[in-house]
Amino acid sequence: MNLAHIIDAHPAEHIAIYSRGRPTTYGTLREQVAHVRGGLAALGLAKSDRLVLLCGNGRYFVDLYLAALGLGVVVVPLNPASPAPEIEREVRVVGAKVVVVEPLAAAAWHEVDRSHVPSVQHVVATEAGSVAADSTFDDLLAGPTTEAVDVAADELAVLIFTSGTAGSPRAAMLSHGNLLANIEQATSTDGIMASDVVYGVLPLFHIFGLNVVLGMTLAGGATVVLVQRFDPFTALETIGERGVTVIPGAPPMWLAFCHFPEAPADAFANVRLALTGSAKMPVEAMERLQQHFRLTLHEGYGLTEAAPIVTSSAGMPVKFGSVGKALGGMEVQLVDEHGEPALQGDAGEVWVRGPNVFLGYLDEPEATARALTPDGWLRTGDIAVTDDEGYLYLVDRAKDLIIVSGFNVYPAEVEEVLADHPDVAEVGVVGVPHPHHGEAVKAFVVLKPGASAHEDTLIAWCGEHLARYKCPSKVIFVDELPRNVSGKLLRRELT
Repeated sequence: MNLAHIIDAHPAEHIAIYSRGRPTTYGTLREQVAHVRGGLAALGLAKSDRLVLLCGNGRYFVDLYLAALGLGVVVVPLNPASPAPEIEREVRVVGAKVVVVEPLAAAAWHEVDRSHVPSVQHVVATEAGSVAADSTFDDLLAGPTTEAVDVAADELAVLIFTSGTAGSPRAAMLSHGNLLANIEQATSTDGIMASDVVYGVLPLFHIFGLNVVLGMTLAGGATVVLVQRFDPFTALETIGERGVTVIPGAPPMWLAFCHFPEAPADAFANVRLALTGSAKMPVEAMERLQQHFRLTLHEGYGLTEAAPIVTSSAGMPVKFGSVGKALGGMEVQLVDEHGEPALQGDAGEVWVRGPNVFLGYLDEPEATARALTPDGWLRTGDIAVTDDEGYLYLVDRAKDLIIVSGFNVYPAEVEEVLADHPDVAEVGVVGVPHPHHGEAVKAFVVLKPGASAHEDTLIAWCGEHLARYKCPSKVIFVDELPRNVSGKLLRRELT
């Protein structure tokens, strides 16, 4: 088996992807992937080596992802808009042998200290001259074709950085079997068909974009329209021009459509399936989409560690406020604070078990043990209730996770960066509601005596060390932080 085989069985003439307006058929995609696979092998990449992709949504990502998987190489997709310190840390953690850099990430990569990432042997530029590199994507494409290798289901395919079920960002290990299992589980509900055209704006470095948008589309033999940036006007143009039938998106995208008065009522007339996840979708927004566009939005729930979908309302009547039912092929239970099954109607932590559940966190056995029980249950840290029909309703989080535009932000990571500023004595970070992004990051800072740092100074400091979505949008200066008798920060009192 090999996840890369998902493109093998489809008609050669059918369009697989649109990237920058350019169509690529399945036949051409298979040929390109075979050549890139040969080019990567010529660089010395082999089974279990790590390839970092600093690429946006486009054909470079797709070709490289499938080619590397075909070699048994572990793919590490990173946010190309991240600042240099974050990229440097993540490349070092995974021990990457090759890094591929798109122009978007060139400036940040230029600032990476190569002596801090000694595992990197080759840098590949997707476009010649955009970054100092040993070779280009065209060089890889000019290589001889190479056949894909067989791998075991439990062999590592992808490392995705996530805040996890607790703690700072770490690399979640997903196998070929994990990713394929979730594709098959999701297809059992209302999956993507070969005749579908899927709108692909969700970033491919995020598990939702990687395995739902890209993986499910290619496995189903459908077409994905890859989009680098979102704005509602051009999105509606693309949806109409390409005949888009399936739109997966995080809540901020759907909220943008809700607040776009120029959008015609028939803008989504050809859309048969609209999906949302990554963060809770406001019920009033779902009602507005239904009233104005006659569009029924199907909400689901998942997490990176589950590859990612756990529940979905696709293929069933929608209940506002619910994230649907558990997919077939996996077990889901609600567990009380004593580790026992919650009573019917009571809230409990969502536990998941099945072939889609990840292998653990890279080189973090203690964090893995906290997330996975000895008998294979994934403790999600999310609190939910179910109704009599099995619909799941998320009611709370057992963790302090902040979700900004569908992306996980853990307060500890932001606090660590702010605490490194020479003027900061103490800091506490929380999530606050945001009308467009779901939540925003808010920091409460105690300055050192005599220090005079300003809000803009600290936000800029974060921007030098963290991805933009992780940076505080507001900094409040306080004399002290609320703590309990043992000195633990009381986040609930930070308002």
